[in-house]
Amino acid sequence: MSEILIRPLKAGDRPEWDRLWQAYLTFYEQELAPEVTETLFRRLLGEGRHFGLVAEQDGRLVGLVHALPHDSTWAVEPTCYLEDLFVDGACRGSGIGRKLIEAVYAEADRLGCSKVYWHTHDHNATARQLYDRIGHLTPFVKYVR
Repeated sequence: MSEILIRPLKAGDRPEWDRLWQAYLTFYEQELAPEVTETLFRRLLGEGRHFGLVAEQDGRLVGLVHALPHDSTWAVEPTCYLEDLFVDGACRGSGIGRKLIEAVYAEADRLGCSKVYWHTHDHNATARQLYDRIGHLTPFVKYVR
């Protein structure tokens, strides 16, 4: 397997990013209006506080991560929400997910964030094996309106 490059998302990545993004949405059984995806992509390219990173192998995108630094009511420093993480199914188990999370950690550190947090479905056993090694499971329960 050739080397994995983790780098910021670029405008020219759109076709490959779309492929990964749609696979991610399919995994979570979600459909979004096209304008939501358009807005997200613009935000990831710098029109908002989000940032996007991708994993590239042999000139092809094999993973993505999106994060949102934001102010916190519990700290002076900002915090960082790792909102989306996806690795192409053919590449899972090769360390790409870990590299993407570590790249978010590095960017959050650069931005002065006091912590990085994320959540996943309780049934996402494969990803949770990694998350249990690279993060700490909290007792918080999520509610939505």
